[in-house]
Amino acid sequence: MSAVTPAPAPNSDQSGSAQTDPKRIAFWEDAARRLAWEREWDTVHTWIPADPEANEPPVIRWFEGGRLNAAVNCADRHVAAGRGDKVALHFEGEPGDRLTVTYADLQRRVSQAANALLALGVGKGDRVVVYLPVLVETVVITLACARIGAVHSLVFGGFSAEALRFRVEDTGAKLLVTTDGQYRRGKAVPVKENADAAVRGGAEAGDNAVEHVLVIRRTGSDIEWTPGRDVWWHELVDAQPDVHEAEAFDAETPLFIMYTSGTTGKPKGLVHTTGGYLTQSSWSHEYLFSNPDPALRDRDVHWCTADLAWVTAHTYEIYGPLSNGVTQVIFEGTPNTPHPGRHFEIIQRYGVTSYYTAPTLVRSLMGWFPDGVPAEYNFSSIRVLGTVGEAVNPEAWRWLRANIGRDAAVGPHHVPMVDTWWQSETGATVLSPRQTDAAFKPGCATRALPGLATAIVDDDGAPVPPGVQGYIVVTETGPAMARTVWGNPQRYLDSYWRKYAEQGWFLAGDGAKFDSDGDTWILGRVDDVLNVSGHRLSTIEIESALVSHPAVVEAGVCPVSDAKTGHAVAAFVVVNPDAVAALPDGPSSLAEALRAHITKEIGPIAKPRDVVAVPDVPKTRSGKIMRRLLTQLFEGTVLGDTTSLQNEPCIEEIEKVLAAR
Repeated sequence: MSAVTPAPAPNSDQSGSAQTDPKRIAFWEDAARRLAWEREWDTVHTWIPADPEANEPPVIRWFEGGRLNAAVNCADRHVAAGRGDKVALHFEGEPGDRLTVTYADLQRRVSQAANALLALGVGKGDRVVVYLPVLVETVVITLACARIGAVHSLVFGGFSAEALRFRVEDTGAKLLVTTDGQYRRGKAVPVKENADAAVRGGAEAGDNAVEHVLVIRRTGSDIEWTPGRDVWWHELVDAQPDVHEAEAFDAETPLFIMYTSGTTGKPKGLVHTTGGYLTQSSWSHEYLFSNPDPALRDRDVHWCTADLAWVTAHTYEIYGPLSNGVTQVIFEGTPNTPHPGRHFEIIQRYGVTSYYTAPTLVRSLMGWFPDGVPAEYNFSSIRVLGTVGEAVNPEAWRWLRANIGRDAAVGPHHVPMVDTWWQSETGATVLSPRQTDAAFKPGCATRALPGLATAIVDDDGAPVPPGVQGYIVVTETGPAMARTVWGNPQRYLDSYWRKYAEQGWFLAGDGAKFDSDGDTWILGRVDDVLNVSGHRLSTIEIESALVSHPAVVEAGVCPVSDAKTGHAVAAFVVVNPDAVAALPDGPSSLAEALRAHITKEIGPIAKPRDVVAVPDVPKTRSGKIMRRLLTQLFEGTVLGDTTSLQNEPCIEEIEKVLAAR
């Protein structure tokens, strides 16, 4: 096996040196051997640095010449190893329906779906957009695409027709998979009409490339039907043979396109390829969540609460756990339907051992259970907790560990917390504490995982001292790194590689700082940094301080223009009504109380000029607060891209609150 180490790029004496470190390459080669390959690779890694003068992004390839199939690694190989009876999925529907799927069941279902795709004329390289909630069929169609070499792009089932249309047209999708409806907060919500609006005209009219719409009957809702284009899942897929001979594909074959919204412009379609992505997702899932004792891993029950359209679910709900033969839970619906303790019931029912969720959900649970989780719930199975999406507030970190981790066998409040930092672009976790760490710091992502490296630098690429905010860069990327932006390599270069092209570093777009121990604290998007009278302030630090006040359930902090100080701090807060009523002067004293609290926790420079109580703050499906929208709403400027919001109705609600001020 070999690794390609290119000559330095023009005007550089060190370009790509860290990216081609032999120890790093050897580490990932060993990790790749955990998978089933039809043919091993000839070249472990190729890295050709970006050339900004020629407008050339970097070339990144892993395991060239190697051939494998992602679906075979997630189902067939476990059946072949005699583990077909092991449970792969425990499905919980929002109405209360349940389904258990073994690995043998999963293999049969994926084979049927693969045969159905072929029957619809879908083949290697064709794109399939999947517009579904969290269902067994969502996992099945995703793996069926991988099985035949089609490229899947999952879209959150709550997105608008406009958001779906963009993704259908941008990918040039040949097939759209959707449902008649989905359950949301106890109701059957129409979905097919959004799908119809997004693909109206279709390939026949030349409006897009969609030839068929494959429809799952989930709610029994009345829907419009286009003969010849629309196909029922139960009539096509369920009638297919449950045996399919899978083909192995080159490691660099595109696996999926993941759309992520930027601060400006249209969403970016990040392309992830098969061998490298599967290697890192599989290895990192085992490292972060599996029992440290391999002899006990058959008892693991993993639950990543993410929607399947989010990259977290791709890595730690589909490809990571299934490639490792793990039993896991998937859940359709909202966490407080039919009651706020629904997640606790599920943990108890299935004996969940690893619970991986978003800080925004933890903050919601804090609001629903202000006095703590009732003792009636049994969390003794929980062995590790994790958070993902954005930096978790220390108060939420402590609440999760104290409440959900209270009954663990290792003792009260001693459950490991993996506070993971990574992005759609990196494909898998970059920074996290380890399960085996002796101590944990609430809200701290600590340090890079094996095989990866990061740095915190200033504009010129110089390291910043401890306590000083800088840009976090990935100096040694993993094989799951996105290879390009679909149809727009220029944007890939400009967004991630141009700024530090000389060093060969990936610019993550987040601010961070080191503490005195050398551990990393993520401070949020650099676009969200406030500059008040020359003082650079982190939105997440201020939000964390606000959430630590009993009156605040969730907070979104944003910069707004101020003639005197440059920026002023505006705080949008979701409040606990009982705690607000208990303030000395009730709701009228909320702003004063929060300003005094921030002054105490951080300092007077950070206290918000404006405090706005709102029903909700705008969040992406991954739980990230879209602070730029808060600035735009407050200042009354044109709103940027909102297609990635999970709670778009809150925009109108915030506008009404601001208009009434």
